[in-house]
Amino acid sequence: MRTLRPIGLVIVCGLLVICTGLLVFCADVTSVKGRVTVGGKPAEGAVIWIEAPDAPRPLRQAVLDQRNLAFSPAVLAVSTGSTVRFPNNDRVLHNVFSFRDGKRFDLGLYPVGQVRDVQFDHAGVSRLFCNIHPGMAAYIVVVDSPYYAVTDRTGNFSLDGVPNGQYTYHAWRAAAATITGKVTVAPNTALEVVWPVE
Repeated sequence: MRTLRPIGLVIVCGLLVICTGLLVFCADVTSVKGRVTVGGKPAEGAVIWIEAPDAPRPLRQAVLDQRNLAFSPAVLAVSTGSTVRFPNNDRVLHNVFSFRDGKRFDLGLYPVGQVRDVQFDHAGVSRLFCNIHPGMAAYIVVVDSPYYAVTDRTGNFSLDGVPNGQYTYHAWRAAAATITGKVTVAPNTALEVVWPVE
């Protein structure tokens, strides 16, 4: 029977410590899954986030595309400090701008194949338009948290990697009052958000 040399024993012990630490860390975080409804029907394009202003927010780059005379997605959520790219993948010129609330900017006219970038440095909601195509509109919701999601067609969402604990959550959707509540995050946490019929 072969025995481990001292260096091999150190490596094995080190790996055990790392794996144990990862298991403990994973046990302290969970995914918060839920559903958003309005009058019993699924609410697509709602933004859900929990307050975590001191949590580290890795800087990410998101994309809001322009294609077929429409923004895609129609609702985008990002954390503060993130950069959003605005590629023009259409067949015509576009001019993306936002003059109310949130981040105010005007990207000017630019043709197909070009890209413009905007950094969103503070929380808020920016309503986007194109001054050439009045039917184009979208929202960018910027939150002070790394834990956020946009609901899908069925109204479902998932907030991943949330440390266990008690939080304040917020839910936003276009043309409606923001909902605020409390949630205790633990394994198998489910969060149901219901907007009243307006």
